[in-house]
Amino acid sequence: MPDYKSEQIRNITIIGHGGCGKTILAEGILHSAGVTNRFGKIEEGNTVSDYHKDEIEKQMSINSSLLNCYWKNSKDEKIKFNIIDTPGFMDFVGEVKSSLRVTETALMVVDSFKGVEVGTEACFKHTKEYNNNIAFVINKLDTENATFEATVDQLVESFGSQVAVAMFPVNHGIGFNSVVDVIKMKMYKFTTDGKGDYTTEDIPANLKDQADEYHQKLVEAVASEDDALMEKFFDTGSLSEEEIASGLRLGMKERKLFPVFCISASTNVGIKPLMDFIAEYTESPVDRHPEKGHRPHSEEVVEVKPDVNGNPVLFIFKTISEKNIGELSFFRVYSGKVNPGMDLINEATGKAERLAQTYTMNGKDRKEIPEVITGDFAGVVKLKDSHTNNTLCSKSYPVVLEPIKFPLPNMSLAIASARKGEEDKLGTALHSFHEEDPTFIMNYDPEISQTIIHGQGEIHINTIISRMKNKYGLEVILSEPKIPYKETIRKKATDIEYRHKKQTGGKGQFGHVVINVEPKPRGEGFEFVDAIVGGVIPGRFIPAVEKGIIETMQSGVLIGCKVIDVKVTLHFGSYHNVDSDELSFKLAASQAFRKGFKDANPVILEPVYEVEIFFPEEFMGAVSGDVSSRRGKILGMESEGRLQVIKCHIPLSEMSGYSSKLRSFTQGRGTYTRKFSHYEDVPKEVETKIIADYEKKKAEEQK
Repeated sequence: MPDYKSEQIRNITIIGHGGCGKTILAEGILHSAGVTNRFGKIEEGNTVSDYHKDEIEKQMSINSSLLNCYWKNSKDEKIKFNIIDTPGFMDFVGEVKSSLRVTETALMVVDSFKGVEVGTEACFKHTKEYNNNIAFVINKLDTENATFEATVDQLVESFGSQVAVAMFPVNHGIGFNSVVDVIKMKMYKFTTDGKGDYTTEDIPANLKDQADEYHQKLVEAVASEDDALMEKFFDTGSLSEEEIASGLRLGMKERKLFPVFCISASTNVGIKPLMDFIAEYTESPVDRHPEKGHRPHSEEVVEVKPDVNGNPVLFIFKTISEKNIGELSFFRVYSGKVNPGMDLINEATGKAERLAQTYTMNGKDRKEIPEVITGDFAGVVKLKDSHTNNTLCSKSYPVVLEPIKFPLPNMSLAIASARKGEEDKLGTALHSFHEEDPTFIMNYDPEISQTIIHGQGEIHINTIISRMKNKYGLEVILSEPKIPYKETIRKKATDIEYRHKKQTGGKGQFGHVVINVEPKPRGEGFEFVDAIVGGVIPGRFIPAVEKGIIETMQSGVLIGCKVIDVKVTLHFGSYHNVDSDELSFKLAASQAFRKGFKDANPVILEPVYEVEIFFPEEFMGAVSGDVSSRRGKILGMESEGRLQVIKCHIPLSEMSGYSSKLRSFTQGRGTYTRKFSHYEDVPKEVETKIIADYEKKKAEEQK
């Protein structure tokens, strides 16, 4: 057994907008805890969590990294911190969601000059989904333009009165080295050597009023979570240190209190008191509500209690492929304990898995551990058939835990190998990257005969392509995917006749059909009706008629796209005793359908997506104007914290390059989500252009 209990574990995700200082905060925590003897720097490419080649080159986090260290609480107990450092760019939101799914507490880092940004709002929304505790950490208070009070005001405006200052800076700006703890009502003065050490002093007289005001607001917030505490607070005007501690734990657990801290991660000012707070007041895995799941192939709900003596249940939240060891799966134990050599069942596949070596992780560094207890994290190598979102459990306790809900993709591109003969290699690479990153999706679309890759944005897809080249030596060609238009009709065309007749000297060809073509309601597909009477067309030729129509519908009439939602009735025709055969009737039916389709008011349908755009209010004109220029229809507008949200429908054909365009006219602060909504008629002027482009391309191919 480890030398700590589940009650002594704290699982923390560091989140926030890109560039706010999450990775350096993680460095500060590891350095303060003695894990590292040197403070890593992003510009030097030597941080613990950003260790991949592309992260070092781009100087930004791309993957979530699992870290750990130990700290002492006020009772001198050993507390284990499991920390996940996450990317800030919204293209890698899947890393954020998977991390929040398996941790109790989120440290939301905010730049003291830039304040609440789009990524701050987005991350907060994800914490709601997983009911995480939140502590806001205002960073970069050592910079010239740092503004603590204004940033706190923005936090209150965006996230409500639950925001309460637990620590404020004495001298923010150049030379920042002192903070006031309004829980313990003491001032901490930090050394300038980057070790994060500090001396505890009384609050100076000139700061006493400010400290009292923050303390009073914090105590009010704490008291409001408990009737007994509120009654005592009204009677005495204060609470004891134990009562404040109890109220803090309860308030954070119920998401009714979001304490605010102030730090300079790069100079290690304020980090050790933050670590004290985490050890003392945030939830442990056993404080958490039971994890919900269900029985395999059943809707029976199961609650998995965080009991170290319970049946072993673990959940895989991330999978990576490492060059020297192969696939490495990161997991959290939700019940019981697991160790190498243990046999478990993957309830998604029904297959058995034997655990190989298990490791505790600090970035790329791993240390073998003999046992992983409830609430703890570890990595395991060489699982045969288990990946992200899989639950492994004992045979006697079958359960499937709730999966991570990954976001839908926002961008799609067609991909093909640049060199012939590498198609299988490309397929292997794409599958591998999807296993590592479930927000990266690929599929072959037979309607447009292209392999399509889907991601969260340009940075996301470019990162995958770069890794493909580095890891597999693959050169690929990217292009805009063909739009999967559909063709249909709007009116009925009757008595459409076509006689296929061919005489070549020997046995000829003869097939004669008369059909009606009419539209069907959207989504009802194709219907073929055999209304032949009197045997004018023998029954053995009827399937050939239907086949000819279906094949023509697949290849299209106007622009080579699939025809949908039509009814065809075969009601008359004729045949020749010698010359008629299946091929003749198939060809006759195909030509009759083409003729009838063009007489039935044909239209082209285009896919339309439901789009939600998030951006600061000052960009409303630019965003709404751009939506209109893309033939978009605005469905509604609303506010979400400090952001504006436009909900609209935009045709897929108009969304090329939207990710980079939105970033450009919102100064990098706009994001969006999209999902398929429906098909609708293409406007006539657009339809004319589509048909002309198709016919031009077809003519060029026939030269």
